[in-house]
Amino acid sequence: MADIILTACKETLIMVAASTGLSVILGFIPAIILTVTASDGLKPNKAVYTVLDLLVNIFRSFPFIILMVIIIPFTRAIAGKSYGVGAAIVPLTVSAIPFVARVIESALREVDKGVIEAAKSFGASNTQIIFKVMIKEAVPSIVSGITLTVISIIGYSAMGGAIGAGGLGDVAIRYGYQRYETDMMIVTCVILIIFVQGLQALGNHLYSRLSG
Repeated sequence: MADIILTACKETLIMVAASTGLSVILGFIPAIILTVTASDGLKPNKAVYTVLDLLVNIFRSFPFIILMVIIIPFTRAIAGKSYGVGAAIVPLTVSAIPFVARVIESALREVDKGVIEAAKSFGASNTQIIFKVMIKEAVPSIVSGITLTVISIIGYSAMGGAIGAGGLGDVAIRYGYQRYETDMMIVTCVILIIFVQGLQALGNHLYSRLSG
């Protein structure tokens, strides 16, 4: 039992870490575009904002378990198969990108307009304002949002066990549910709770440090 649980924990951590890193990197792109092209952005563009805003909302609307099934051909093309840890990273990343985009967009748009105007008065370019002013000022909020993203991905990774994604969710379903091993179900649930509580505590600590 211990070996199975340890392996599942390792698989879950790999899935969560990889998908979080990829979704944060890829989510920054639409977030910045949405922020810049908004009506009160540095370079308003209603057409671009409307289309991208709609796409983000559409992808956010899909329940994760349905999204996993829908993008199976894409997952196979990227990972070479539709099951296992490596394959699970693809739908986890796809589902997290729009969430990350919204989180970062909200954080950037909360930056004090006075700070942005001050940067403009000193002759800062739009690129400098985005990367040296807005992102710098929004770091605490971005960290808080990424913490929520990681917690959501942990939940999604557990759901992925329903279609053979591996990790703690897979153990809970195969052993705890299908084989009626209640102790295995309880252990996996407790570990997931510990993961979430630990990450939330770490996120709160980082937010306090960065905000201070």
